[in-house]
Amino acid sequence: MSPSFTLSSPVNTALVLYILYYVQRVLLPRTKIPDTPPSEFKGGYSWMPKSHPPTLLFTTYTTKTLLPFDGVNGGRILLAIAGTVFDVTAGRNFYGPDGMYGNFAGRDASRGMAKQSFDIEMLTDIDQPLDKLEDLTSDEIENMKGWIDHFSNKYIICGRLVENDAV
Repeated sequence: MSPSFTLSSPVNTALVLYILYYVQRVLLPRTKIPDTPPSEFKGGYSWMPKSHPPTLLFTTYTTKTLLPFDGVNGGRILLAIAGTVFDVTAGRNFYGPDGMYGNFAGRDASRGMAKQSFDIEMLTDIDQPLDKLEDLTSDEIENMKGWIDHFSNKYIICGRLVENDAV
């Protein structure tokens, strides 16, 4: 003996009404535009910043034009790895003037990132040609590529680094 469907059961009646209501909503949606705009968010979102930072266009930098972006006085912080310039301002605690990677701010950090060294000797003088990184081992090159992947996923790529006389 199979159970039969009957509307005399309150559960079945409620389910049928529920299904009919939603079928009607799908087939005959509301088309009236509200007279007043919604006001749920009239006070604004709490997570919105007071002001947005200025935009930074993709630019070609040299070692000399990159140098002012060292984060001093609250400015933007840029650094380059293997010719790619990253805006690391969001990581000011690491790359700012007092951060552990602060000496890379406004500079080409390729050699230092490859060798995992924060020493000032890892930085090429701004008047010298770009470091060709020819003496790096394959492990150091892989380490540098790992940093490029990390930075690419975390920070904005905002330019490329070229020789001083290339611009």
